[in-house]
Amino acid sequence: MASLVYCSKTITICVLSALLLTASAGKLDQEFDITWGDGRAKMLNNGDLLTLSLDKASGSGFQSKNEYLFGKIDMQLKLVPGNSAGTVTAYYIDFEFLGNVSAEPYILHTNVFSQGKGNREQQFYLWFDPTADFHTYSILWNPQRIMFSVDGSPIREFKNMEPKGVPFPKSQPMRIYSSLWNADDWATRGGLVKTDWTQAPFTASYRNFNADACVQSSSSSSSSSSSSSSSSSWLSEELDTTGQERLRWVQKNYMIYNYCSDIKRFPQGLPPEGNASS
Repeated sequence: MASLVYCSKTITICVLSALLLTASAGKLDQEFDITWGDGRAKMLNNGDLLTLSLDKASGSGFQSKNEYLFGKIDMQLKLVPGNSAGTVTAYYIDFEFLGNVSAEPYILHTNVFSQGKGNREQQFYLWFDPTADFHTYSILWNPQRIMFSVDGSPIREFKNMEPKGVPFPKSQPMRIYSSLWNADDWATRGGLVKTDWTQAPFTASYRNFNADACVQSSSSSSSSSSSSSSSSSWLSEELDTTGQERLRWVQKNYMIYNYCSDIKRFPQGLPPEGNASS
């Protein structure tokens, strides 16, 4: 899962220092480092496209050069086509795409991590084929909420409910991680469907990364693609009436699991977030 990197900078410093608020839409090779996979991850098209591959020997992954504390981040993904059962394409915070057998839909698995713990899962089917073309997956993270969106449609809002004792990530800068890996012990129908290695290598593609965010650390190559004209409107952004209606529509029609209503999992009482959009 996504590693949390602690930093001595406080939220106040991050929010008030305009020099730390940067808009970045650089090439992927300027924004990310390939971290594992022994050549299975590739930068293509002069850094405009990044692909991850998985075969029986190994998967692959990358991470951002920068660490972020709050921001609005977009990435376009095109997922593994065909029989992708057993594979997981992960993009933190925390989109995970659980592969499936041919003609069956991907499951979009979301989670929120704070103080090293997750267990706040919601799962969705998508209203399109995520393997046929690129689609935009977005995170809005500010002191009040974390918003997950797909092609501009909000699918999940996790509100800051610290007064009710719910931890919220607000002082832990994080890098962006992504990986493609084999999880056929649990990913497809609880591990009942195994990865068909005759279909390997499996490949997922990434492009059009954009971050309007509070950058906690940056390399010289990445900072060259940043802009001091960044807007910090996302620091107080919330759903308007149209956004709230779209969120309810997605959750009514496409949500297939919500930890906040899982009575069997929480026999002693549902989590406090069950009383709000989460």
